[in-house]
Amino acid sequence: MMATSGGALPKASVPDTLAILGEVLVPTLAKGTLFRRPKAVAVAERLQLDERAVRRLQKLNGKYGDGPLLLRIPFRRQAVILAPGHVHSVLAHSPEPFATASSEKRAALSHFEPRNVLISHGADRELRRRLHEQALDSGNPVHRSADAFLRMAREEADELLQRAEAAGMLEWNAFAEAWYRMARRVVFGDSARDDYELTDMLAALRANANWAFLKPKNLALRTEFLARVEDRMRSSDEGSLAWFMARAATAPEAAPADQIAQWLFGFDGPALGAFRTLALLATHPGQAEAARREAQAQPEGRHLPYLRACVLEALRLWPTTPMILRQTTRRVDLDGSVLPAKCGVLIYVAYFSRDQRHLPAADRFDPDLWLDQDSRTDWPLVPFSEGPAECPARELVLMFSSAFLARLLTRADFRLVSHQQLTPAKPLPGTLNSFALRFAVAAR
Repeated sequence: MMATSGGALPKASVPDTLAILGEVLVPTLAKGTLFRRPKAVAVAERLQLDERAVRRLQKLNGKYGDGPLLLRIPFRRQAVILAPGHVHSVLAHSPEPFATASSEKRAALSHFEPRNVLISHGADRELRRRLHEQALDSGNPVHRSADAFLRMAREEADELLQRAEAAGMLEWNAFAEAWYRMARRVVFGDSARDDYELTDMLAALRANANWAFLKPKNLALRTEFLARVEDRMRSSDEGSLAWFMARAATAPEAAPADQIAQWLFGFDGPALGAFRTLALLATHPGQAEAARREAQAQPEGRHLPYLRACVLEALRLWPTTPMILRQTTRRVDLDGSVLPAKCGVLIYVAYFSRDQRHLPAADRFDPDLWLDQDSRTDWPLVPFSEGPAECPARELVLMFSSAFLARLLTRADFRLVSHQQLTPAKPLPGTLNSFALRFAVAAR
């Protein structure tokens, strides 16, 4: 990539721009990018809006080529990525010249974490990113606090199972409550397990953040929330994520409370992913048996490559981060096409992860896709992004997600009884409403 040479970008017509807005951007935003809106998600599932979005971008790829495709939006320069190689280039060159701190992201995340690494740039970003990597033990498949974290996952899974077996049913609310009890313990320690008020405050701020520029910030609630996070950090248990952050965040620019807020928010996507993984395993007997055998052989849950692949596959099928946003810091030549400075760059993740033109198993549950590295080397399957700005919690998320599911699978049988049809014989739907999933539960 160079800064000055190159040709003009293909520009979408007004009707095609409106089609992208109406079929890709608006449905994604309506579902809630920072706090899911269950009613909107239910509508999206009924109408299969994510599948429509993928088809729309495929049509535009056929019409305009590999792009990037510049939209005709007044007062805004916005490009959509259509080629797999461009995904790798953009993510490999983040945050410079493709900044993670896009205008939309800053407007949204500043509602509850105004100094977070995701909306930082330059020296502040480097410092905060380094703190995340240290606390999250980035790149290590087994976190240095794994013994304590995996014990927490087993304990919360056991309590969830006890309640589900008594009711004969498992639904989203019960699953999410157990998941967030585990999350608060992982982040702060056992004393935060039942601090529902903390996550309720964050939920209110995230609901406001869905509106980004369009809703005033609740500064009083934000201040109260961040102060509470900081108090929890000061009293955090040894070995918790916040304890590691407190020990390392000595510079005034570190803003540790804002970084920890991202962890609490970040547990939401893995919860959705794990619940959907359970739905896939409940409806795919062959994969469920393979996952169960692995879990029985590794009761502590430290090394579960197949179950991790199952989680990754659920995230591929139904991305919990549907859009990756970047913004150019200068003019950029991307394979011969020039992106102007301050141009928004959009990667719609499902367009690549559900592309039947290039992925034979695009609409099937195929965990082996993640175990055979050679089969996907050049294709952008990026549930955690990639490159220098890849999610630093990737390995930690996969560790406790697989361990939590392993505990459930070895102790109970789950049968999907809600309306969704997830069978190996048919293509899997483009949208899956986690909030509506219901399982009949029986002890093994």
